[in-house]
Amino acid sequence: MGVAALFGLLVLLIEDENSDSTGTGSGGDGKGLAGVPAEFRPWILKADKECKHAEVSPALLAAQLNRESHFSTKRSTESPAGAKGPAQFMPSTWDTWGRDSDHNGTSSPWDVGDAVIAQGRMMCSLTGQAKSSGITGDIRRLALAGYNAGWGAVEKYKGVPPYTETQDYVRVILSSMKKFQASPDLEVSGSGVGADALRKASGRIGTPYSWGGGSPSGPTTGFCDGTNGYLNGKCSASHTVGFDCSSLAQYSYWPKVKLPRTADAQFGATADHPVAKKDLQPGDLVFWSNRSGSIYHVALYAGHGKIVQAPRTGRDVELTNLSTAMPAADYHGATRP
Repeated sequence: MGVAALFGLLVLLIEDENSDSTGTGSGGDGKGLAGVPAEFRPWILKADKECKHAEVSPALLAAQLNRESHFSTKRSTESPAGAKGPAQFMPSTWDTWGRDSDHNGTSSPWDVGDAVIAQGRMMCSLTGQAKSSGITGDIRRLALAGYNAGWGAVEKYKGVPPYTETQDYVRVILSSMKKFQASPDLEVSGSGVGADALRKASGRIGTPYSWGGGSPSGPTTGFCDGTNGYLNGKCSASHTVGFDCSSLAQYSYWPKVKLPRTADAQFGATADHPVAKKDLQPGDLVFWSNRSGSIYHVALYAGHGKIVQAPRTGRDVELTNLSTAMPAADYHGATRP
């Protein structure tokens, strides 16, 4: 955070309610990216590409943004100390790292492109400092501590400073990286409506399933209807921000194709463009139905016999095999929106 980076002050950060439950902090060298808002994705990848240090990965930058602001650009996320924007820069720190990276004529910590590229620049510089410092330990931990508490504090203590906030900051970011990582299998090539939809869907891998949750704008909390949305006997959907299967499909195609909300309605809206299983292409919608013929599940075909789907309560959006995603006998067919 910029205020601590210059002055060693501690600033209240927004807590990620799920960050302690995922990942171990030991991995994170992969260059894939998942589970981030679409408007952040290209800038995170660009920031990563511009940094020569392998320790700075898309997943690390995404986890850091999530810890700083939950990817928020709302003015209400300005900290009491004056840190601004999705990467929480203080004005004085912004003067050092901020640029008009999105070329809209203004350099602003509230602009996604400007903020993320500045964050990447600062983290890249801190990583270089950590490598040349002679201080032992995980380079990522040292760089993150420098971002939060200031590099001077890292040098003073020869490692992560003994500040509760800084130690929590480093721990939460490294432990939550896993949910922002994507495997090379998710690289989507080509163009067109289907490829673009799949690319958008794959960017949400790792997002929780939430019955009734999700909209064309992104993940939302869902609801329980007496049968669905429950986990271990309790209503999970009402406090889980995520997608269900059909909202993921709707979100992925919106606004180029404005699909209806439910899987059954989506099949009805696209049934005039059926696709045989042998002819499936990335982005095609695949459907499953129960014995009465009612559609109960939809997913996006990802190529090579795989799909991207929001499976069920308690699980996350995932890349999985088409053949085993749902009961084989329930496979209903596929369409091309």
